[in-house]
Amino acid sequence: MSWRDTSLTRMLGLQYPIVQGPFGGGLSSVPLVTAVGRAGGLGSYGVHHVGPAEIRDVAAEIRRHGMHPFALNLWVSDCDPGGETMSEAALAAGRAAFGPAYRALGVPAPGSYAAPQWNFEQQAEAVIAARPAVFSFVFGIPSAAILQECRKQGIRTLGAATTVDEALALEEAGVDLILATGFEAGGHRPAFLRAPEESLIGTLALVPQVVARVRAPVIAAGGISNAAGMKAAFALGAQAVQLGTAFLACAESGTSDAHRARLLGGDRSRTVLSRAFTGRLARFLPNEFLGQLEASGGPLPFPLQSWFTGAAKRAAMEQGRADYMTLYAGQGAPLLRHRTGADLMAALVNEMGETKS
Repeated sequence: MSWRDTSLTRMLGLQYPIVQGPFGGGLSSVPLVTAVGRAGGLGSYGVHHVGPAEIRDVAAEIRRHGMHPFALNLWVSDCDPGGETMSEAALAAGRAAFGPAYRALGVPAPGSYAAPQWNFEQQAEAVIAARPAVFSFVFGIPSAAILQECRKQGIRTLGAATTVDEALALEEAGVDLILATGFEAGGHRPAFLRAPEESLIGTLALVPQVVARVRAPVIAAGGISNAAGMKAAFALGAQAVQLGTAFLACAESGTSDAHRARLLGGDRSRTVLSRAFTGRLARFLPNEFLGQLEASGGPLPFPLQSWFTGAAKRAAMEQGRADYMTLYAGQGAPLLRHRTGADLMAALVNEMGETKS
């Protein structure tokens, strides 16, 4: 049987069981989603950082570039305990911790904190109204009412699990597709039943355990950067693979040239897990900024820490300063070699051949 023919490709009408991982914080892009969709995979756009109006605009813009299936991604949990409001003590602590970065970049410390004017439920309503082929989510499970409305509208749901228990919870809730994401993955660790530090299971161990326990199609993620990784995932029972860092390095993504240079250059063999940038555990390439924040003490809860990071991150991208960027990267970064989404998709398909192995 061809590797192309899986329950996921049949469910979504895809040519290939390849999912482009969603990126938040402005790193997703319409050109990347479009490139992956045109090449036969499932493009994804992370919209957790924007409000309902922009979510609708993003979906409309993707459709203007072609009617390929695509996914919109949200964070179910949008605030950690203690992150609801910014106290004067937290404001002072954040300014002190980020002071060296602001001075190095020549930007002022941000003023008063402005909390988002929307919540997950409002964002989810906008996603459902936009009717993507897939509503994907991390950091939890949407309410039964939201999942029921997705079914009513013909929207498939995709939830991320870092443990078998999380996968079982997703299936019990009626989620259509389960992403088994190993700790090798770049970006945030989206654990929701236990602390992410207690949910660090590798892809090779996690995928077969999840496949053995759930009926829903399983998508493997974490450290997969090439056809060899894909073949391993399929051998373990996955019905599709998700690649994140490999697509982030492509020219169509919303990241900076300096970040791409790090992902495709020689200095990419070491990645670290840290809460320093956002208050939530995520995997990055280390740099000066990360070292400064780690040395400053414990981070503020999400999203307060992320708000302080934003001012430095924007300035660093404008100035091309990789030493002060948030350099998300998975452990498969040393294997990256393709610079466009179209080239990456073509190489994966060519190297996979026609037979599942």
